[in-house]
Amino acid sequence: MRIALAPASTKPSALNGTKYNAGVCAPTIMPELPHKVAKVELRMTEKINLQNKLDLFVDYFAPRTVAQFNGHDVMLAKLKGPFIWHKHDDTDDFFLVIRGTLEIELRDQTIALGPGEMYVVPRGVEHRPTAREEVHLLLIEPSGTANTGDSATAAPRQFI
Repeated sequence: MRIALAPASTKPSALNGTKYNAGVCAPTIMPELPHKVAKVELRMTEKINLQNKLDLFVDYFAPRTVAQFNGHDVMLAKLKGPFIWHKHDDTDDFFLVIRGTLEIELRDQTIALGPGEMYVVPRGVEHRPTAREEVHLLLIEPSGTANTGDSATAAPRQFI
Protein backbone atom coordinates (compact mmCIF):
# COMPACT_ATOMS: atom_id res chain seq x y z
CA MET A 1 0.00 0.00 0.00
CA ARG A 2 1.63 3.26 -1.12
CA ILE A 3 -0.48 5.83 0.70
CA ALA A 4 0.47 9.05 2.43
CA LEU A 5 -2.13 10.51 4.77
CA ALA A 6 -2.53 13.89 3.15
CA PRO A 7 -5.27 15.74 1.29
CA ALA A 8 -5.36 14.83 -2.40
CA SER A 9 -4.61 18.44 -3.26
CA THR A 10 -1.32 18.34 -1.37
CA LYS A 11 1.68 19.18 -3.50
CA PRO A 12 4.32 16.40 -3.56
CA SER A 13 6.90 18.60 -1.85
CA ALA A 14 4.60 19.01 1.17
CA LEU A 15 3.95 15.31 1.82
CA ASN A 16 4.73 14.49 5.45
CA GLY A 17 6.79 17.67 5.67
CA THR A 18 9.66 15.90 3.92
CA LYS A 19 11.90 17.31 1.24
CA TYR A 20 12.70 15.69 -2.06
CA ASN A 21 14.86 16.47 -5.04
CA ALA A 22 12.55 16.47 -8.03
CA GLY A 23 15.50 15.64 -10.27
CA VAL A 24 16.17 12.35 -8.49
CA CYS A 25 13.04 10.69 -7.19
CA ALA A 26 9.86 12.73 -7.39
CA PRO A 27 6.61 11.75 -5.66
CA THR A 28 3.65 11.75 -8.05
CA ILE A 29 0.11 12.22 -6.74
CA MET A 30 -2.25 9.57 -8.06
CA PRO A 31 -5.79 11.13 -7.89
CA GLU A 32 -7.82 7.91 -8.27
CA LEU A 33 -7.94 7.41 -4.48
CA PRO A 34 -10.51 8.93 -2.07
CA HIS A 35 -10.22 12.66 -1.46
CA LYS A 36 -8.57 12.35 1.98
CA VAL A 37 -5.57 10.29 0.90
CA ALA A 38 -3.03 10.55 -1.86
CA LYS A 39 -1.20 7.63 -3.40
CA VAL A 40 2.48 8.35 -3.75
CA GLU A 41 4.63 6.75 -6.40
CA LEU A 42 8.33 7.56 -6.53
CA ARG A 43 9.62 7.65 -10.08
CA MET A 44 13.35 7.50 -10.70
CA THR A 45 14.74 10.17 -12.96
CA GLU A 46 18.44 9.76 -12.13
CA LYS A 47 20.76 7.87 -9.80
CA ILE A 48 20.52 8.23 -6.03
CA ASN A 49 23.52 8.80 -3.76
CA LEU A 50 22.73 6.94 -0.53
CA GLN A 51 25.15 8.97 1.60
CA ASN A 52 23.55 12.23 0.43
CA LYS A 53 20.14 10.85 1.41
CA LEU A 54 21.44 9.70 4.81
CA ASP A 55 22.75 13.23 5.41
CA LEU A 56 19.17 14.58 5.14
CA PHE A 57 17.98 13.15 8.48
CA VAL A 58 19.25 12.43 11.99
CA ASP A 59 16.48 10.55 13.80
CA TYR A 60 16.73 6.87 14.67
CA PHE A 61 14.28 4.07 13.90
CA ALA A 62 12.42 6.22 11.35
CA PRO A 63 13.09 4.73 7.88
CA ARG A 64 13.00 7.01 4.83
CA THR A 65 11.82 5.71 1.47
CA VAL A 66 14.27 6.66 -1.29
CA ALA A 67 12.87 4.54 -4.15
CA GLN A 68 10.17 2.05 -5.02
CA PHE A 69 10.11 -0.95 -7.32
CA ASN A 70 7.60 -3.73 -7.98
CA GLY A 71 5.48 -2.80 -4.97
CA HIS A 72 8.46 -2.56 -2.61
CA ASP A 73 10.01 0.37 -0.77
CA VAL A 74 13.78 0.84 -0.72
CA MET A 75 14.49 2.64 2.54
CA LEU A 76 17.37 4.08 4.50
CA ALA A 77 17.41 4.07 8.28
CA LYS A 78 19.66 5.09 11.12
CA LEU A 79 19.63 3.04 14.31
CA LYS A 80 21.23 3.44 17.71
CA GLY A 81 20.29 1.37 20.73
CA PRO A 82 17.79 -1.48 20.83
CA PHE A 83 14.57 -1.50 18.83
CA ILE A 84 11.51 -3.37 20.09
CA TRP A 85 10.96 -7.12 19.77
CA HIS A 86 8.60 -7.65 16.86
CA LYS A 87 7.74 -9.87 13.91
CA HIS A 88 6.19 -9.51 10.49
CA ASP A 89 3.54 -12.16 9.86
CA ASP A 90 3.24 -11.52 6.12
CA THR A 91 6.73 -10.62 4.93
CA ASP A 92 10.43 -11.27 5.42
CA ASP A 93 12.60 -8.43 6.79
CA PHE A 94 15.67 -7.44 4.71
CA PHE A 95 18.65 -5.66 6.34
CA LEU A 96 21.81 -4.46 4.54
CA VAL A 97 24.39 -2.63 6.67
CA ILE A 98 25.99 0.41 5.05
CA ARG A 99 27.91 1.68 8.09
CA GLY A 100 28.47 0.38 11.61
CA THR A 101 27.63 -2.94 13.24
CA LEU A 102 24.08 -4.23 13.59
CA GLU A 103 23.07 -7.07 15.85
CA ILE A 104 19.82 -8.79 14.95
CA GLU A 105 18.69 -10.57 18.07
CA LEU A 106 16.56 -13.65 17.49
CA ARG A 107 15.09 -15.69 20.33
CA ASP A 108 17.75 -18.40 19.88
CA GLN A 109 20.77 -16.53 18.46
CA THR A 110 22.22 -13.14 17.53
CA ILE A 111 23.32 -12.30 13.98
CA ALA A 112 26.08 -9.65 13.82
CA LEU A 113 26.37 -7.70 10.56
CA GLY A 114 29.07 -5.27 9.43
CA PRO A 115 29.26 -2.96 6.41
CA GLY A 116 28.34 -4.73 3.18
CA GLU A 117 26.68 -7.64 5.00
CA MET A 118 22.99 -8.49 4.86
CA TYR A 119 20.48 -10.76 6.53
CA VAL A 120 16.86 -11.62 5.83
CA VAL A 121 14.70 -12.38 8.88
CA PRO A 122 12.07 -14.90 7.75
CA ARG A 123 8.41 -13.92 8.09
CA GLY A 124 6.90 -14.70 11.47
CA VAL A 125 10.28 -14.79 13.29
CA GLU A 126 10.57 -12.49 16.32
CA HIS A 127 13.61 -10.24 16.17
CA ARG A 128 15.10 -7.09 17.64
CA PRO A 129 17.65 -4.99 15.75
CA THR A 130 20.20 -3.47 18.12
CA ALA A 131 23.03 -1.02 17.45
CA ARG A 132 25.56 -0.16 20.15
CA GLU A 133 26.78 2.75 17.99
CA GLU A 134 25.01 4.51 15.12
CA VAL A 135 24.29 2.18 12.21
CA HIS A 136 23.14 3.07 8.68
CA LEU A 137 20.96 0.51 6.90
CA LEU A 138 19.31 -0.14 3.58
CA LEU A 139 15.96 -1.90 3.98
CA ILE A 140 13.68 -3.38 1.33
CA GLU A 141 10.12 -4.41 2.10
CA PRO A 142 6.67 -4.42 0.54
CA SER A 143 5.22 -0.90 0.47
CA GLY A 144 3.20 -0.16 3.59
CA THR A 145 4.90 -2.73 5.83
CA ALA A 146 4.86 -1.54 9.45
CA ASN A 147 8.41 -1.31 10.84
CA THR A 148 7.17 -2.58 14.22
CA GLY A 149 5.03 -5.35 12.77
CA ASP A 150 1.95 -3.42 13.96
CA SER A 151 0.49 -0.50 12.00
CA ALA A 152 -0.78 1.11 15.23
CA THR A 153 2.78 1.60 16.54
CA ALA A 154 4.74 1.93 13.28
CA ALA A 155 6.77 4.97 12.27
CA PRO A 156 4.98 6.99 9.58
CA ARG A 157 6.22 6.41 6.03
CA GLN A 158 8.46 9.28 4.95
CA PHE A 159 9.85 9.95 1.49
CA ILE A 160 13.15 11.67 0.70
